[in-house]
Amino acid sequence: MSDMDGGVTVAANTDDVLGEVPVWDADAECLWWTDVFRPAIHRLDAASGKVESWTPPDKVHSFALREQGGLVIAGRKGFALYDPESGAYELLHDPRGDDDGTLLNDGRADRQGRFWAGTMDKMLKRPAGRLYRLDADGTSHAEADGITLSNGVAVSPDGGTLYCADSMPKKIFAFDLDAASGALTNKRVFANTATLPGIPDGATVDAEGFLWSARFDGSCVLRHAPDGSVVQEIELPVSRVTSCALGGANLKTLYITSAFFRLTDEQRAAQPLAGALFAVEVEVPGVPEPRYRG
Repeated sequence: MSDMDGGVTVAANTDDVLGEVPVWDADAECLWWTDVFRPAIHRLDAASGKVESWTPPDKVHSFALREQGGLVIAGRKGFALYDPESGAYELLHDPRGDDDGTLLNDGRADRQGRFWAGTMDKMLKRPAGRLYRLDADGTSHAEADGITLSNGVAVSPDGGTLYCADSMPKKIFAFDLDAASGALTNKRVFANTATLPGIPDGATVDAEGFLWSARFDGSCVLRHAPDGSVVQEIELPVSRVTSCALGGANLKTLYITSAFFRLTDEQRAAQPLAGALFAVEVEVPGVPEPRYRG
């Protein structure tokens, strides 16, 4: 499809209700992502443009590639292992309390191969969410709490900083991440984005340690410098921009997911590409996506 303003193209029009968490598989040169509500797992072959889709046995809110193949997922039922191609599914456990009214949400693997996923309050009113670390042995540990809507989990190139947004107060936080133990310390506000359009959603880092952050209801992706300031903006033809990942042969293609979740008929008519996967070339490459070692 032809370029839009700023060089943005449609990489795949999968018409996702809630497209999320694109993950680049450098070995297979393909991009994985999920539609939380269909539910679906998609895989785009970057060279051919072919998209394959599978229906997972649970709604997948986030996932990471596994070293042994397949995916580790954070779903409605908890943490699980899932191989879309074979259909194999193994529920590991649910780290949440039975009645705490939360859902697992955005997640990502860190440089040591652990999987991180945060939770959100179903009603988006209470800071009942936590940030969990799933270790390679299958045990999980709550490393942060007081979160209303956990999003934007990303890890710095050196593995020493973990980023996580709380979308409701529109803040992106940073933590010191201990490489050996996986412990989080020194929580601080990386960027208070209350004056920016939309709310912070999914995120990724590039090789210079800058953070790309999708803006849900903000129609854009922002690039934050290490001091939290915004140094670049990529505008999208849709309002509900959900997440992003750097991929492609040289890791310089920024893939961006979107959603038409809860748009009115009038809003959808004005945004016919809502739910598409977009791509745009950027100057600074990403970092290879780690895989879960469990």
